[in-house]
Parts: sequence; C-alpha cells; structure tokens
Amino acid sequence: MMEEFVDVYDVRLWTTRTGVGLPIVLCNGGPGCGDYLEPVAAVMEDLAHVHRWEQRGCGRSGKTGPYDQATAIADLEELRRHFGYERWVVGGHSWGANLALAYACEHPERVLGMISLSGTGITEAWTAEYRRTREERQELLPDFAYPHNKEVNTEGNRSRTEYLRDPDLPDKVHGLDVPVLMVQGECDLRPCWPARQLAALLPQAHLEIIPNAEHYLWLTHPTELRSHLRAFVQRLNESALEPFLIS
Repeated sequence: MMEEFVDVYDVRLWTTRTGVGLPIVLCNGGPGCGDYLEPVAAVMEDLAHVHRWEQRGCGRSGKTGPYDQATAIADLEELRRHFGYERWVVGGHSWGANLALAYACEHPERVLGMISLSGTGITEAWTAEYRRTREERQELLPDFAYPHNKEVNTEGNRSRTEYLRDPDLPDKVHGLDVPVLMVQGECDLRPCWPARQLAALLPQAHLEIIPNAEHYLWLTHPTELRSHLRAFVQRLNESALEPFLIS
C-alpha cells in the first residue's frame, strides 16, 4: 500500500493505492465519512491498480470547503490528472457510488467503466421508505476510523438534491455507454428499486442483488461481493484495448 497526500486546488487530499494494472478509484460514502473501503479494494488488488481517497473535510484530508458535490467531482478529476490516467474505472459505495455516477456523467470521456455498490440511483423518493425501515431494524456497520463530518454531510446532501433536479440528468445517464456493475443488498435499509430504475437507463449496466445482504455488503456477504467484483474487473481487463497512462 502506498499512501500519498495530493495537493488539489486549495486542499491536501489523503489517497492510497494498491495493486497494478487497470486503474480503479473508489469513493466512500457518507457524505462526511473517512475511508472504509480497504476490504473492497483488497479483493481486486491483484487484478487492478486500486486508488482510495478521502473527500475534503473527511478523515485525513484537509478541512477546506466547499463541501458540495461539484467540488468533489472537480477534486476527483484533479486526482485523475495527478495520477496520469487518460481514463479510469470510477466506483464507490452508497453516496460514493452516487458521486462516481455524477463524475461519470460530467466526464464520460474519462471513464472506462463504473462500479456502484449500494447506490441510490438518481431519485430521492426512497428516503421516506428508508426512514420507516430504519425505525424497525438496525444494520451492521464497519468500524469507522474517523469521526463523521456533519458539515460535509449537510452540504453534500444539499448539493446532491440540487443536482438531481437537472432535467437533462436522465439523458446524461443514458448516454453513459460504458460497462457498469451495480451490486445491491436485498436487505439494505434503502430500497433496491432506485437501482433497478438506474440500471434500466444505463446501456451496459449489470445489476446484481445479493439475497439477505445489507448495505455494507462485504460485512454480511463478502464471498458473493468478491465474486461479482472480480468477474467484472476481469472482463474489463480482457476488453481493454488502450494504454491507461497519459502519453
């Protein structure tokens, strides 16, 4: 594992990378959480060069705002330039999956593929159902190494709501003609139907719903998640026809 603090605009972002080959970047959820995706990266690191990072205001990264989604997308694009990739696979979990999708829609020419784990699609109509289910049962959580930043959470969610109002967003999603793996847990407190809607819009989406799995898929069903991730990355490796680094 190689840790590196990268200066992006006016902030220093924590990053780490493992493995070699196909470049993949993973975005953690929240918004406002530090990185917790090492178990996800670990199952792919013999097949790909996996990058993880903490968004500004989170974990070990600098606490310089703004903390909106547009800034997170811009930071992610600067990280791509810093690491020297023409294109890479963008992925994430929960809000991080939504961030990866938004990045792909804004920079489709920079995306080789996408990995969405427990994402919530391009609607917020699921939130009332989530609140009801959350009152009925709890979900298994990872051990978070750093405190949750409430300011990042508030601004990230506010800007996400605004972004979803874009009437052109469904067309942007439909125009994202790259391989996409979507994995959802059947027993996630957040319903699966937004993911089904999103998969129907994406030309090359492959949706897997793991029976009895919860939101943090690797905690409840690591074997199934590992199988889906490795099969997808192997297919991308087999179909790659271009060098990854900027010439």
